[in-house]
Amino acid sequence: MRLGVLDVGSNTVHLLVVDAHRGAHPTPASSQRSVLRLAERLTECGDLSDEGIEALVTTVTEAKRSARRLGCEDLMAFATSAVRDCGNVADVLARVRDETGVELRVLTGKDEAKLTFLAARRWLGWSAGRLLVLDIGGGSLELAIGIDEAPDYAKSVPFGAGRLTRERFTSDPPSRDEVVKTADWLADQLTPIARKVAKQGVPDHVVATSKTFRTLARLTGAAPSSAGPRARRVLTEPGLRQLIAFISRMSAADLAELEGVSASRSHQLVAGALVAQATMRALERDELEICPWALREGVILRRLDQADGEEP
Repeated sequence: MRLGVLDVGSNTVHLLVVDAHRGAHPTPASSQRSVLRLAERLTECGDLSDEGIEALVTTVTEAKRSARRLGCEDLMAFATSAVRDCGNVADVLARVRDETGVELRVLTGKDEAKLTFLAARRWLGWSAGRLLVLDIGGGSLELAIGIDEAPDYAKSVPFGAGRLTRERFTSDPPSRDEVVKTADWLADQLTPIARKVAKQGVPDHVVATSKTFRTLARLTGAAPSSAGPRARRVLTEPGLRQLIAFISRMSAADLAELEGVSASRSHQLVAGALVAQATMRALERDELEICPWALREGVILRRLDQADGEEP
C-alpha cells in the first residue's frame, strides 16, 4: 500500500510517502518539505501565533492535496515539540482538524523516543544487541536503550538545537562565553540521565538519527547523501570537537554555505553540535553510527504492525 506520513516539527513540515506492506521494507516514493519554523512563531505568553496557525493550516492543506495526488491510501499526521509545548495546543489542533480534515496527533517526548528506537531496531536488526539510540530535534533530545523492539528506558529532554539557540544564544555567531557556558550547563544536565542509561547495561551498538546528527557527521567527513542510505556513516567525538571550534565562529549565513548544511537549520547548528558533544561525553562514547531511519519510519512501521489502529 502507499502511505503518507506528515511530520510537523519545530523547523519543517515534512511529507514522506512510501510504498510498503507488513513485513516489507518501506520504499520512499516522495519527500516534500516546507520550512515553517513554528517554534519561532510563539507569542510572549507561549501560544502559537495566529500567523503560525495560518501557515500550518495552509501547509497541511497542501500536504493533504499532495498525498491524495500521489495515491496515498492513508495519511498519518503527527506533531512534536513545537506544537506539543505551545500554550494553545488544543486550539491549534482544532483549527487544523476543522479547516483541513486532518487529525493531527501530538506525540509525547517518550512516544518520539520509542518510535525512533523501533525504526533503528528494524534497520539494524537483532544482531545489534542492546541498542542505544540518540536523536536531536529542534525542541528536544531523545534517548532510548533496550534489547527488544520496545526500549527498556526512553527519555525526552528539552535540549533541542532550536530551543537552545533561542534560549541561550544572543548573537550570531554566539559569543565564546555563551558557547562555554552552554557546554558546561549541558554537561550538568545530562550527567544524571547518563547514569540512568548506564543502569540498563552496556550497549552493544550506539546510533544517532535525524538531520542534526547527519549534518554533523557529513561535516566531519562522512559520506554524502548521494552515497545512499546504506553507506556506513559515523560521528566521532574528536571530529566533533574540531568541528565545534570551527563552526562556533561562523555566522548562520556562512554556515549555510557549507556542503550538507541546509539554510533552514544553519542557525541552530552550533547548539546542535554542543548537544551532540555533551551527550557523547556524558555517555562516554567516542563514536556514533548514523542510522538513516528515524521517527517518520517508526510511525510507518508501527502503522503496518498494527492494522487495527492501536496507539503505541
